[in-house]
Amino acid sequence: MTTPAVTRDGVIAALRHVIDPELHRSIVDLGMVGDVTVDGDRVTVTIKLTIAGCPLKAEIQRRVTTALEGMPGIGTLHVTLDAMNDEERMSVRDGLIGAERRPSPFADGARTNVVLIASGKGGVGKSSITANLAVALADRGHSVGLLDADVYGYSIPRMMGTNRTPVMLDDDLILPVEAHGVKLMSVGFMASDDQPVIWRGPMLHKALTSFVTEVFWDDPDYLLVDLPPGTGDVSLSLASLAPAARMVIVTTPQLAAQRVAQRAAGMARRVDIDVVGVVENMSWFEAPDTGTRYEILSGGGGTDLAAQLKVPLLGQIPMESSVARAGDDGTPVVRARPESAGAKALMAVADALERQVPVRT
Repeated sequence: MTTPAVTRDGVIAALRHVIDPELHRSIVDLGMVGDVTVDGDRVTVTIKLTIAGCPLKAEIQRRVTTALEGMPGIGTLHVTLDAMNDEERMSVRDGLIGAERRPSPFADGARTNVVLIASGKGGVGKSSITANLAVALADRGHSVGLLDADVYGYSIPRMMGTNRTPVMLDDDLILPVEAHGVKLMSVGFMASDDQPVIWRGPMLHKALTSFVTEVFWDDPDYLLVDLPPGTGDVSLSLASLAPAARMVIVTTPQLAAQRVAQRAAGMARRVDIDVVGVVENMSWFEAPDTGTRYEILSGGGGTDLAAQLKVPLLGQIPMESSVARAGDDGTPVVRARPESAGAKALMAVADALERQVPVRT
């Protein structure tokens, strides 16, 4: 049987199935395919990256090569990388958000469920729970974003295993970093681990406004926001920028922690944000050798808080070293050790959150 001749149209048709790993659209539709030259069985393709230093250029080249090297009739394949000019980049920008920017997923009436994860005090595991909920929801087939708004104590980059600088497609369009199927944005991507963030209220508000209005979140099903502990400027700013958001409060069993967590609920009431549930972390410790359960931080704080707020207790998470270890290693425990008790409890919280805040169509 004669091998069919390779054509330029055939090459472009194959490239239409190659998806950009950041923008999640065909590289053909994005205008990333430049020159395509076919000379007998020799094929040369130029791919135009959105920026010259694109951190995912190796992955894009791999996807293009994989899509073409199996095509019948191709003997020699050359894939070269170039960068878009300003006009081409602006065309991509307008194709993504429209010449007149489409509404933010934080806006009232948007289809995205914005869920603020709050706590009254630090040290209750709020960020760990947020990261695991984001991955668990993504594993259920949802599109998920995670905004690390804990400006002074950011930890999401470490927990999600990435510290890549976000790509700026234009002066007012930032592409979020993606890890474990979740789109991420954090001030930690712009600062080193040992660099303190010393910002006053107006600077904080400006940075958060940029994260809300200039990041290309692409209308995810869920956008989780890891708030800083307490009820300070950041929490109030996010509440004003996300009028349709809902809130989940994280506490520990101790009654003292529960009373502090009530303040976060009080803030939510004052800014008209609905609290949709409570998560109790560090509820018990199970001895690995005997299976005996110890309630080290006894007090029933999560149950009491949920009852006082008249909202569901979404779940109780055991005190388990694998949860912290997985976060330190950059892979949340629901992905790293899904069979562990902590992972199962966190996945149950994700199920409960889905029921409380169903995906909008």
